[in-house]
Amino acid sequence: MTLVVRRIVTGHDANGKAVVATDERLTAVPRGIGAHISGCEIWSTDRMPVDNSAAADAAQRAGFVKRYNYVGTGEGTTFRITEWAPGHARFEHRTETVDYAILLSGEIDLECDSGEVVHLKPGDVVVQRGTMHTWVNRGSVPAVTAFILIDAKPAEVNGERLRTVFPV
Repeated sequence: MTLVVRRIVTGHDANGKAVVATDERLTAVPRGIGAHISGCEIWSTDRMPVDNSAAADAAQRAGFVKRYNYVGTGEGTTFRITEWAPGHARFEHRTETVDYAILLSGEIDLECDSGEVVHLKPGDVVVQRGTMHTWVNRGSVPAVTAFILIDAKPAEVNGERLRTVFPV
């Protein structure tokens, strides 16, 4: 897989004018959650409100995601682009986040643990609210998704908190 993402980050000059602080290309790396899944961590934050200072730039650029697919501070965000090869390994998971998932190219299925399956095409958007699910590319070309994850309180059903389930 050869996913490359151009990341352009803005900032301010000494006079407070908007400037392009960086313009770089990121090459996808294996996600470590199964064969044939790779991605680029674009940016992440670890608090609200977000710190837009120049001092916070390096840590946000490097990312705060260390385990379980999300920041986990209760106030973090993550933005990533993921490429799913046809026939990639499946992994059912849930995180304590609200996820905005946008299919950029290819086709992919969202499978819920209830057995419900939704087929997505480019431009389709999923708002994932802490539910158990997996993504499956049954097509013949890679599927590319953009994900924005925002830390959230765990979903609760019948008084039980639905905590993170993520393959290690």
